[in-house]
Amino acid sequence: MAVRIIYVRHAESLWNPIGKYQGRLDPELSERGHKQAELLALTLRKYKPTALYTSPLKRTYMTAEYISKELGLDIQINEDIIEIDHGEWSGMLVDEVKEKYPDLFRQWLYEPEKVEFPHGETLVDVYNRVKRFQEKMLEKHDGETVIAVSHTVPIRASFVAGLDLPLAKFWSFGCDNASYSILDYEKVRPILYKLNNTYFLGDLFIPALDAL
Repeated sequence: MAVRIIYVRHAESLWNPIGKYQGRLDPELSERGHKQAELLALTLRKYKPTALYTSPLKRTYMTAEYISKELGLDIQINEDIIEIDHGEWSGMLVDEVKEKYPDLFRQWLYEPEKVEFPHGETLVDVYNRVKRFQEKMLEKHDGETVIAVSHTVPIRASFVAGLDLPLAKFWSFGCDNASYSILDYEKVRPILYKLNNTYFLGDLFIPALDAL
């Protein structure tokens, strides 16, 4: 039993270039983000996916719309792959977080598995729900390829969960805007087949901030 999950990070939002934590807040795609999403959709055609899932937030849903139109797939919303709730960090710039929450910010960079965002989620919370998503995909789409349009935190947590790694390895995976990665998920021999592919973006590629 195996399912190929193509994890897609949403294209650039209005807040990504300025380094603002988004969490469950809901900015739309930027002008560059729309162009990225169009190129991304064209690139994914070759994998012949059979299903398309997305987080309900605008930046993921709008990215999924380009994929849906290009590949002829219905969009299915799934709450398990929504972004982490950053709590009080939501809407704050990275520099503001560094100043107001210096100890927690350092812990987020070096011990993310121990962080609980004030009035938000823990990374363990995200791990549990993305693992649940993987199990559902294996049960429902065995032998198929599916696309999951999500966010940087749940995507990184998905790699940790899918490969059965310690949660402390969370930051070991790159995850840029409009990138796609492929996890061949099965319980015995999972394989991270591709990671953080952005080659198709050309001049539209903008590297993500490490702290986000």
